[in-house]
Amino acid sequence: MIHVTILKAGHQYKGFICVGHAGYAREGYDIICSAVSALTINTINSLEQFTEDDFEAEQSEDGGYLKLTISDQASEKAELLMKSLVLGLQTVEEEYGREFLTMETRELPCETE
Repeated sequence: MIHVTILKAGHQYKGFICVGHAGYAREGYDIICSAVSALTINTINSLEQFTEDDFEAEQSEDGGYLKLTISDQASEKAELLMKSLVLGLQTVEEEYGREFLTMETRELPCETE
């Protein structure tokens, strides 16, 4: 199963952690893993291409772990990209079931200025 944790501080997106493999089909044929990979990697690529937000991304070599951390307050564009990611992941979760993909939101402490 893939578990995605959306990281938020108040109403601001701070990133996500994606762990696991769906187990829907054998490697190379798993449409859920493919969908989640496309959504998460495209979000990272879009943040890099279309925003000036500072972020860090880390992944494991086997593809079972991907983490994105947005360094400061997310821009409007970054917020929209994260909302789009969440919508896409929710759609996959609803269509194929929580036995393959689960999502949760983790509330992080808000930074004070």
